[in-house]
Amino acid sequence: MGGRILELRVHGVSNTPPAEALGLTAEPGGESPQPRLVAGGPVTGFYRSPTASPLDPIAVEAYSWGQLTSGARTARDVERALWTLLLPFTLANVALHARPGIPPDPASERLASRSGLTAWLIRLFCLSLTGTLVLALTGVGVDLIGWQCVDETCLSRIPGPWEFLAGTWWQQGGRTLAVGLAVPLTLIAVLGLVAWRTYQYEAVMPADPANTPVRRPPAPVDADLPAGQPAPVDADLPTDQPAPEQPPAPEPPDRPLANPLEDPTFWCGEGQLRRAAVLHLCTGTAVAAAVPLGTVLVLDPPHGARAAVAWTSSAMFLAVLMITLVALGRPFLTRREGATPLGPWSITVIVLTGLGLAGTIVVLMLPDGPAGTPLAALRPPAGCSGQPNLPECLADRSLPGFDRILAWLVTGQLLLLTTIGAAARSGRRGGAVPGAAAVLIVLGTAWCHGWLPGLPPAPFQVWQLVLVLLALAGMGLLLPRTRPDAGAQSLGPHTDLAWRGQAPAVIAGFGWLLCLAYCAGALYWITDRLNGGATPGGRTVVVPPTPVTWAALCFGGALLVLALVALRALVLFQQLRREEYAELCASGPLTAHDLRRGRDVSNHRALHRLVGEHAIRLIGWYAAAMAALAALACVAVLSPAHPYPASATGTGALLKAVTDLGDSLLGWLPVAIAALGLLVFRNNAVRRSVGVVWDVGTFWPRAAHPLAPPSYAERAVPELLTRTAGLLALTEHDPRRMDGIILSGHSQGTVICTAVIMQLPDRWRQRIWFFSYGCQLTRLYGRIFPAYFGPDRLPALSRALTRPSGGTGWTNFWRDTDPLGWPVTAGERSVAVTDPEALHPSDGEVADPPIRSHSGYPEAAEFQRERSRVAWLLRRTVPAPRRGSG
Repeated sequence: MGGRILELRVHGVSNTPPAEALGLTAEPGGESPQPRLVAGGPVTGFYRSPTASPLDPIAVEAYSWGQLTSGARTARDVERALWTLLLPFTLANVALHARPGIPPDPASERLASRSGLTAWLIRLFCLSLTGTLVLALTGVGVDLIGWQCVDETCLSRIPGPWEFLAGTWWQQGGRTLAVGLAVPLTLIAVLGLVAWRTYQYEAVMPADPANTPVRRPPAPVDADLPAGQPAPVDADLPTDQPAPEQPPAPEPPDRPLANPLEDPTFWCGEGQLRRAAVLHLCTGTAVAAAVPLGTVLVLDPPHGARAAVAWTSSAMFLAVLMITLVALGRPFLTRREGATPLGPWSITVIVLTGLGLAGTIVVLMLPDGPAGTPLAALRPPAGCSGQPNLPECLADRSLPGFDRILAWLVTGQLLLLTTIGAAARSGRRGGAVPGAAAVLIVLGTAWCHGWLPGLPPAPFQVWQLVLVLLALAGMGLLLPRTRPDAGAQSLGPHTDLAWRGQAPAVIAGFGWLLCLAYCAGALYWITDRLNGGATPGGRTVVVPPTPVTWAALCFGGALLVLALVALRALVLFQQLRREEYAELCASGPLTAHDLRRGRDVSNHRALHRLVGEHAIRLIGWYAAAMAALAALACVAVLSPAHPYPASATGTGALLKAVTDLGDSLLGWLPVAIAALGLLVFRNNAVRRSVGVVWDVGTFWPRAAHPLAPPSYAERAVPELLTRTAGLLALTEHDPRRMDGIILSGHSQGTVICTAVIMQLPDRWRQRIWFFSYGCQLTRLYGRIFPAYFGPDRLPALSRALTRPSGGTGWTNFWRDTDPLGWPVTAGERSVAVTDPEALHPSDGEVADPPIRSHSGYPEAAEFQRERSRVAWLLRRTVPAPRRGSG
């Protein structure tokens, strides 16, 4: 008998059940047969048909990983749904992997290179996102509650026993501010707990098939073993030796790397994750404590022992910030080295942050000093909740300077995003233009505030200067792109770099806008709750920061632009549908039934072309519009203007209505996204619609933002590596042995299989054949992630699958009705799958052949023929058994 072949199927984002992936169908009136678990567990497992036999020449096995992201309709789905609130961190983390020019060996990356500089800027941007979220919660606890809520009426609207803050003793000095710090510190503690719990949520290490594990717990019975036969055990191994806690890390390959996915530590970055989490959490703590500490230092400068503690705490926070900025570009943080310890610098940051926080609380709890204005005199007077029309209650008594902090943070983040886009496109020369604009903004601001001695008064205001310099920074995005490497292979039309090579800035920018929307919505919602709804005369007691009001107006503008882009997409779809329908009609005489069916087919083909040819460009248009809107918003929040006058009439009334609507939508945005996340984990229809974005984002390891949701690939890829290499490495007489494996990946499973093949040693690659269908390696992944799937990197996959006798062990199936499946043309064998098989019933059928679109590839005749051919090719290297002599 020839060698046995295994087809190992890996599903995509729709979390296809194992029974469906194996093609198990129920008999009429009967129940669907349940597949057998042959390896793995209930979360991620390998399944085979219950009727599978060890004598089958081609065995089919399905790997199910969808419960890592889709859930199993359990209580844990709620926890996973809350991960959707971390979507801004996810997008910022994805931006790191979208950099062009990442060297094949990440250890050779230098900070001065284009990819190294962009990586440092992205990590700095990720740190600012953490600071943005912490600042928003600091505004809630320190500004809205600790500063503006001064009486029991306001404090009683907060869940919990907060009324004690209205007492005379607590109203002295900054004591209420110290209590308000509990809100951002609670957020930091929750983020730290989530990060700590997800360290071991998914990440596993691939086992070396050469080292047989010892003393394993009972595993599911393999379908290949005859009934009653135990799995073979090496007699030389002691049976009482405990199993090792962690398999050995994979050894680096002997040859030079051709793709970053070949890095043996790519999926093993627990040590890097821990160190980065320490930096983010400690920096967030420093940012939260700096707001009330800075208020005390500016408004009521301390003296004596109080001054010593205050300035010492400030120095500690400054040291934490400096260490973090340096560490973001150093190899001990940026390179993934497995489960390494924190190190002395991380311990130093933790100690400095703890001491600085303790010193801040001491300063806030001590009474006011005699040097400045007492802080109590700057707060709203007590009783404003009952009589908001009193003259002393009509003034804006928000925390002094907090509006400016938020405005300058947003402006700095926009400049940072511009620098990321320019550096990713043009290298250091591109990043120099927005960098120079940032320096000029700092100098101009100092001039406007009279901080530069010897200069006359500035002839301009700060917001006017920012408007000009933001336009100057945008010029860096228009510089010529760095030339690609010579000899790069062209992968066909619509496979160029996405968004002119500025994908990191575009992806991170969407995460930034979503984070700002979250923060503005939280501030608005809590402000409305503290005010108890409408007050007489429309006057509110607690006021949110001014940037929140502008954010509401900009959110309405963003929705309007989104509607226009969607309208453009609809027009394009109708145009493409007419073209496809005309082409179908021109193919020959069609009956009325065929013409009706042709409309359905043309809809699917038009969607296929819309996604493959126009989706990237439409997203780019929306990103450009959002960049212009964000620049105008930064200028607005730095100016003394407000979205509408206090007594709004006419146009002002319209602006006020739009702003109020935007405030309401922003307040419900986090709730709506969390609810959508719950539907993603529990509803298959919603899962298929929006799961693409989620699974693309959580595929990549957390190498930039450590507080993002965990990467499912850090478990899926090592498990597939262990299963594949383990079956190939079994002894010749083991009934479970496979002489060849067809890795069959659908949609996102194609990307997972690619990562597995790139991690496999050369000795196993020669017995692997790759089936890809519903494949996005060129039209989407290749354009957005060129360092892994671009024209000069994807051919490394073809070379890895080159057969000793010639040819490439890779077959790609695609349909012109599949919106997420296209040809690859990177050296593989391309097979077009007819869909539907006909426009009318045939062979005695009464129903029309289905339009399978993105599903059902293994049932296609082209797939079955190709699988038989590949199985024959994989068996050719297996010697046939010797016949008897008579």
